[in-house]
Amino acid sequence: MGSSVRSVSRRTKIVATLGPASDDPAVLRHMIEAGADVIRLGLAHGTLSDAVERYRRVRATAAEVGRTVGVLIDLPGPKVRLAPCVDGGIELHVGQTIELRPGAEESGPHALGVDYPELLRDVQVGDTMAIGDGTVRLRLAAVDGDRAKAEVLNGGAIVGRPGLHVPSDRLQLATPTAEDLYMLDAFIEEGVDMVALSFVRSAHDVRRVGTEPFPRGPLVVAKIETRAAVENLHGIVEASGAIMVARGDLGTELGIEEVPHLQKRIIEECISLGRPVITATQMLESMISAATPTRAEVSDVANAVFDGSSALMLSAETAIGADPVCAVATMARIAERADAEFDYDGWARRLRHVRSSAMGDGAAQLTDAMTAAAWQAATDMGASAIIAISESGFTVRSIARFRPQMPILGFSPNPRTVAQLSLSWGTTPLQGESIADSLEMMNRLVVTAREQGHIRSGDVVAVLAGAGAGTRARATDLLRLVRVP
Repeated sequence: MGSSVRSVSRRTKIVATLGPASDDPAVLRHMIEAGADVIRLGLAHGTLSDAVERYRRVRATAAEVGRTVGVLIDLPGPKVRLAPCVDGGIELHVGQTIELRPGAEESGPHALGVDYPELLRDVQVGDTMAIGDGTVRLRLAAVDGDRAKAEVLNGGAIVGRPGLHVPSDRLQLATPTAEDLYMLDAFIEEGVDMVALSFVRSAHDVRRVGTEPFPRGPLVVAKIETRAAVENLHGIVEASGAIMVARGDLGTELGIEEVPHLQKRIIEECISLGRPVITATQMLESMISAATPTRAEVSDVANAVFDGSSALMLSAETAIGADPVCAVATMARIAERADAEFDYDGWARRLRHVRSSAMGDGAAQLTDAMTAAAWQAATDMGASAIIAISESGFTVRSIARFRPQMPILGFSPNPRTVAQLSLSWGTTPLQGESIADSLEMMNRLVVTAREQGHIRSGDVVAVLAGAGAGTRARATDLLRLVRVP
């Protein structure tokens, strides 16, 4: 490849979570400058008005920096939580017996309050439950009237209002909850780009969100964190705009030894159907307090890149960590180095075998064939970039799954599509003045890309677009190889 290909920097995107440690506009600005492509707002804590204020702060800061930054809200979902811990925290010890009291307003060293009134109806003696990130584990020993007794299998400290993980096939809770939908309505009014849906168990859960299809509505990101979600994976991926591999609850539910293999399987399914996929949970966990990650964490991040992750997520590292900016910068360096070692040729060969033969309707299958042809032509010609022009972003996401060695310039006339493309691997999202349904307009976008410094005169670029009327369902049916004027 030519020098323009070798100069491509990080392709794998970074999702950074906003929290108390990164609320300050200056810290947020530095996180974006350090490489955060998407900002995640977790809605499980704090008030809705606080979350909306944070959302507006992200928008204003990204505009000041001059970067396209997507915003992802993460709905609380039907999560079971403990009541607030007294005295700033509790230490539980192996072998200790502790009570679980649904409806109690606080958690102490002898009894844990639980905010789910129906807990005792849904669980059975012998069930294993995890607290928080799964470090502390309990086994239900007895149920007696309005309380239960549990034995501590793995001890540790618990603080705040941590989640209580109950086997998902036990709980009768539905997702999204009424509270989720109420919160989502507020953010739809604000124009949010993406929404993460917790505790998904089937494609029906995704459809219950009820928003307009993207880009008119937000990109729905289904979190794979339950046994049922793994069993119904194909249908969930088909129904979603993107997927998050929520490794914490997934490991608690199916066993930590299963997580690396499930991660690969979920990513492969997403790639075959052209969906972006976020790998999340404890990626640089030690950086909550330490200045550098462990070697094991660095290897974990690099392997997530090699598996084909579209994006990597930082959670507590940037929400409550000692140095959120350093965490983002470190993640960016690790991902960029892993991107440089990515097996692009081997990936393309494997993709031929995992690409779904049922990408959807005929238009989607045509787009699949055309993006495959674009990848091959751009590779053979040593193209400097692939310019993908798309109203909904589907064309861009389809070419991104081929992991081309050259950058993808994703043009759309829809501002929300541009923001949603911040999650797509290897893609620079760019605003186009209108849909490119003519050769003249395609040529103008090539010139725009040159004027903005993404390509240079004399470069060869591949240009992908749809030539029909400007509807979301139209196929990608036009491919050109162009020498940049």
